[in-house]
Amino acid sequence: MELYYFSTFAFLLFCFILAKTLKKSGQSNLKLPLGPPPIPILGNAHQLIGGHTHHILRDLAKKYGPLMHLKTGEVSTIVASSPEIAEEMFKTHDVLFADRPSNIVAFKILSYDYSDVVISPYGNYWRQLRKISMMELFSQRSVQSFRSIREEEVLNFIKSIGSREGTKINLSKEISLLIYGITTRAAFGEKNKNTEEFIRLLDQLTVAVAEPNIADMFPSINFLKLISRSKYKIEKIHKNFDAIVQTILNHHKDRLANHKSSSHEENGEQNKDLVDVLLNIQQRGDFDTPLGDRSVKAVIFNIFSAGTETSSTTVDWAMCEMIKNPTIMKKAQEEVRKVYNEEGNVNETKLHQLKYLKAVIKETLRLHPPVPLLLPRECREQCEIKGYTIPSKSRVIVNAWAIGRDPNYWIEPENFNPERFLESEVDFKGNSFEYLPFGGGRRICPGITFALANIELPLAQLLFHFDWKLASDETNIDKLDMTESRGVTVRREDDLCLIPFPYSASSLKGKY
Repeated sequence: MELYYFSTFAFLLFCFILAKTLKKSGQSNLKLPLGPPPIPILGNAHQLIGGHTHHILRDLAKKYGPLMHLKTGEVSTIVASSPEIAEEMFKTHDVLFADRPSNIVAFKILSYDYSDVVISPYGNYWRQLRKISMMELFSQRSVQSFRSIREEEVLNFIKSIGSREGTKINLSKEISLLIYGITTRAAFGEKNKNTEEFIRLLDQLTVAVAEPNIADMFPSINFLKLISRSKYKIEKIHKNFDAIVQTILNHHKDRLANHKSSSHEENGEQNKDLVDVLLNIQQRGDFDTPLGDRSVKAVIFNIFSAGTETSSTTVDWAMCEMIKNPTIMKKAQEEVRKVYNEEGNVNETKLHQLKYLKAVIKETLRLHPPVPLLLPRECREQCEIKGYTIPSKSRVIVNAWAIGRDPNYWIEPENFNPERFLESEVDFKGNSFEYLPFGGGRRICPGITFALANIELPLAQLLFHFDWKLASDETNIDKLDMTESRGVTVRREDDLCLIPFPYSASSLKGKY
């Protein structure tokens, strides 16, 4: 009997979804971009499983073109896979592509009902948060105010590695802990007992958000949200994250209310953490839309989910690529050691002199953008690109990974070659559409300066203080597995395990 009811329910649900899908077929009269033929109900969703989506979309684009149309359930999806198409979306029609989809289940949960700067819809509220991010949180002055935190945390990181010289170290895990530690102190003023739990929850969310969710394929069928396992999984993880952040927020509020922040009172603005900045803005009330606690927590989530993952993933990939290419590592080490040999240690005062290291970072971001498929956007109004119609409300995906490997723009695009950036004016500020590791247009990542500061110093220190060998099969570096993990952010599937050997001129040698 139970099987009968289940079968009947499944059949009725199938008929309902089919009817909804057919009802949406009015777009067939439009001149849509080319794409693989869809099947009933699923559309092209079945073609996006079984591999990394950014790889699959790149391969489909080779057949159907750099501007491609897909159907994922009832959702019309546009995929951009070339610099020319990205420029149309991020420059020519920038305003039309400045929105985020409002019908993705995870977006609503993680953004505290669209209260953050990453997911909130384009408009006055988003512009307000964008201004706060650019002027108050991630300005050059603000990032520089955390210099002592970075230098102290990285120095402790190097000492910890040095104390284990000649032994196997899981460098991927150590880098992740370092970046989260820096960000925790910048955001909250101090590290706390929940740091490792924070990391665990964010890692879980990164994987959970990337899992297929049928409710996202059929957003008009609200019933699917009620039975979505993915939705409840994300809600549960996010609830635990929220509890930690709320406790920290309450602590900051109590401290401000009781005027017990002696270190802040003595040293002024330079010692304020990011939560202090947000709470001060909240108290000033000088924005059109009041900054409530949900907005503060949403921005904190942005800082950790975007900033920490970008930095730790990039440092990890850079070390992987240099281990795989020892000539490049040697050249980077020689540069860092030449600049800092007299000091015997690396600080941020001379980082601007490390031209080759900066090229290594740029090349790492080209081959391994932390978010290979930029967060989806939504077309606000019907428009035309390259003679094709882009329907209003269609979901838009830009394949930054494919664009960074476009052979029409990059010589030997699959090779790791930092020299290509030494004399190049290509940058990651959104003006070079063949290179979009941080996105482009109005939605470009506001925390680029913050992220880069957390990449350059750790890499420079790792290169200065140690020589490195693989922990296993040291003579076979060409076969170092570069398989990518699954998730919104993409790192190596396997952790990088290395053996450190201290550099003779390191001022820390023998003092670990």
